[in-house]
Parts: sequence; structure tokens; C-alpha cells
Amino acid sequence: MRVFVAGGTGAIGRRLVPQLVARGHQVTATTRSAAKTGLLKQLGAEAVVMDGLDAMSVGEAVAAARPDAIVHEMTAISGKADMRHPDRTFATTNRLRIEGTDHLLAAAQATGVPHVVVQSFAQSYGPGAGLLTEEDPIDPGTGTMARRLSAGVLHIQDVVPKAGGTVLRYGGFYGPGASDDVVEFVRKRKFPLVGDGTGWNSWVHLDDAASATVLVLEKQARGVFNIVDDEPAQVRDWLPYLAECAGAKRPMRVPRWLARLLAGEFAVTLMTEGRGFSNAKAKRELGWELRYPSWRQGFKEELA
Repeated sequence: MRVFVAGGTGAIGRRLVPQLVARGHQVTATTRSAAKTGLLKQLGAEAVVMDGLDAMSVGEAVAAARPDAIVHEMTAISGKADMRHPDRTFATTNRLRIEGTDHLLAAAQATGVPHVVVQSFAQSYGPGAGLLTEEDPIDPGTGTMARRLSAGVLHIQDVVPKAGGTVLRYGGFYGPGASDDVVEFVRKRKFPLVGDGTGWNSWVHLDDAASATVLVLEKQARGVFNIVDDEPAQVRDWLPYLAECAGAKRPMRVPRWLARLLAGEFAVTLMTEGRGFSNAKAKRELGWELRYPSWRQGFKEELA
């Protein structure tokens, strides 16, 4: 196939493009910076400079590539993580998930591209027990900051299925270039365990996320898929283990009230709330086999 990867130089784009090329697909990949076109060529793609927030730029790039499928992997997480003001860190990413998604869907419709696959995120803060399936919508909960940060994924959740596209709810990424900030904070003991650490996370290694994406494209799978590993984990389990793998001291524990004062509402929500996700549908319908079925294995190998 001819595959158009919007966001080819991001953390997952760098792992996805080589997998597509290795399986014989012709890849056109985009970057916002002309300085990064060389990297895309090294990965085996035809490189295109594109502004995902400019409808004309997107339309022209898609029309020139004449792809059979489009994959939206554009993000723009800038600077160091700021737990008190995470909306600033994710502001442009939210725009890319809203405006960028709309531009790509419009370009696909205008040029007759039959399949659009869009990156989303497996994080939900609504009440309930048990793992979330694809039938369960993302719920940002009641917190103001969490709702603001979820604006992009809520938009994707609404418009992409209506357009006949595919939504990939990726778990928390780790792997080359994806978790450096978290590991740095853990090593400096700036990532404490808040309260009882009862929030759930679903993780996925970048290579596994990329392999699932390749399968979605090749099988032309539609709908929503949770792309997460086999072992959802509470913060109180994965955070101390990550510290151990990183050769760091065990994380400090701080009460909720103090964390709320020091780091803000969202930090407390992230550490104490949240649901885990099931990957049963992706494994069943895609035949997806994970290289890293558990974050335990993945953390240990990545930080060895």
C-alpha cells in the first residue's frame, strides 16, 4: 500500500515507518521541520514538510502522495512536563487532535482515500470497576484540568468513527525517546507516590503500538481498538518497579492534600484515579502478538 504517515518523526512515527517499509509498503511521512526530512529518508520514507494545523498544507500533501491510507500520529508535546499546568504542555497536541484530525479527514474525503487511522489515548477517569473495552467511551471525569486535556481525544472519539475511520487508543508509551522525562523525574525523586497510588494505567511499548498499527492498516480494520499491553497496573505497583529498574531510590509518598497544593489537581487525579483498558479485541481481531506483554518485562529491558 501507499501509506501517508502524518507525524513521522514523533516517538511512534519513528518506530512505525520502518515497520511499514520492512513489510513492503510505500511510505510518505511528514514533519513540521525541514531539518528532519533527512531522518525520514533514513527510515525509508519519502519526506514531506507539512503543517498539520494548516488545511491547505495538509490537503496539498495528501493529494501529492495519493495514498491508500492515512495514519495520524501528529503530536507536539513541548518542553518539560509541567504537572501544575499540563494544558500548556499539551495545547498544540490538542489542536492537532482537533484541527489536524479534521484537516486529514477532509483531505481524505477530497482525494478519495478510503482509510484514515487516528491516534488517541487510553486514559479515562470516569467511575466504575473492571477494564474498559472499546464499547466504553473515554470519560475525562469531573476535574477541570482532566477535561481540558481530554478535548482532543473526545473530538477524535466523536468524528473519526462517523467518518468511517479507525481510532487507536494507545496506552502510555514507553521505549526509545518516549519515557525519558518520567525516568528523569523518578531518578531525581521528583515523581512521588500520591496517596495510595490507586490510579490505573495501561502501558504499551512503542514497537508493539507500531506493530498493531501496521496490522490495522493491512487488515483495513475499522472502529475503535485499545492498543495496550496485557497487564493494566496501579501506580503503586508500576512506579516503584520503574524506580527499581532505573536504579533509583524508592519514590517518596505524599498525601493527596499536599500533592494538590504542590502539583495541582491533575497530578492527584493521574495518580489516584483512572481505569485500565482491555486489549482483547485487538488481539482477537488483528491477530496482534505483543513483544512486551507486560510493562514489567519492557521496563526492565529498556532500562537495563
